[in-house]
Amino acid sequence: MEKLLDVKNLNINFNTYAGVVKAVRGVNFELDKGEMLAIVGESGSGKSVTAKSLMSLLPEKIASIDKNSKILFEGKNILKYSNKELRGLRGKEISMIFQDPMTSLNPTMKLGKQISEVLKIHRNMNSKEAKEEAIRLFKAVHITNPEQRINQYPFELSGGMRQRVIIAMAIACNPKIIIADEPTTALDVTIQAQIMKLIHELKEEMETSIILITHDLGVVREFADRINVMYAGKIIEGGTVEEVFKKSKHPYTWALLKSMPTLDSDIKSELYSLGGTPPDLLEPPIGCPFCARCEYAMEICKEKMPERTDLSTTHFTYCWLTHEYAESVE
Repeated sequence: MEKLLDVKNLNINFNTYAGVVKAVRGVNFELDKGEMLAIVGESGSGKSVTAKSLMSLLPEKIASIDKNSKILFEGKNILKYSNKELRGLRGKEISMIFQDPMTSLNPTMKLGKQISEVLKIHRNMNSKEAKEEAIRLFKAVHITNPEQRINQYPFELSGGMRQRVIIAMAIACNPKIIIADEPTTALDVTIQAQIMKLIHELKEEMETSIILITHDLGVVREFADRINVMYAGKIIEGGTVEEVFKKSKHPYTWALLKSMPTLDSDIKSELYSLGGTPPDLLEPPIGCPFCARCEYAMEICKEKMPERTDLSTTHFTYCWLTHEYAESVE
């Protein structure tokens, strides 16, 4: 497989009135050409912050990235890019599908004009060519009556249609990587399925790599190739979909999977809910970040962060339960 992205030792802090929030701590992952990598976890685990850092979209005055961190795109460190290089990267090489289409689109501009701007800047098209391409892109994402839609404003479309417009903008320049940051959160269940199917189809047709940020494990199971599980700013387990769903070794991953309703679930029984709250990242724990909520926690879990354990060439975890001297837990 051809490696497109290689994130090494990513550390991101936010300077706040209360102190320094260590939002992302020592994150490492890779992304190959044509694959869909899902990053899952609770709200506040660092998923979206990690994703935005890949395009240098974090607020400059508040966020800071450690000087030893690296985000290598095709071998070049994005963190060293100039503003001019970043403008050439965003939208053209790496694009993003944001969570809420209503706040991602300009409410005062017609949809055709918004997508034409991208085409003029990155593909050097004139107004006529950009209009024709905008119509073609609208058709590609299954927007009905595209000739009419390009002359409409965002408020005239449904939530599902607005999200399709965002996807059309994201694929306008045939990017090598698309970051989908919870692209179905604001949509109803039926539209969610349509949008995810569309993103998957575009990935197959264009051989585009996808980073899917989500907390919906059902979507992940159906569409992703690999999964990274994040908790308290760290990736605590990763592997293929089959490995994480059927052979997971971290108690936090077990808790996420246990909270999913299944067809066999008793309608009278209460759905599992993980107790407790994530740690305060103003003062992160020195040991395992999940220790305080873990029913299998040991003394060493409080005192030292577990090292990475490779369970296969693709499956790894950070948990003391995988140590040879730990009790066997299923």
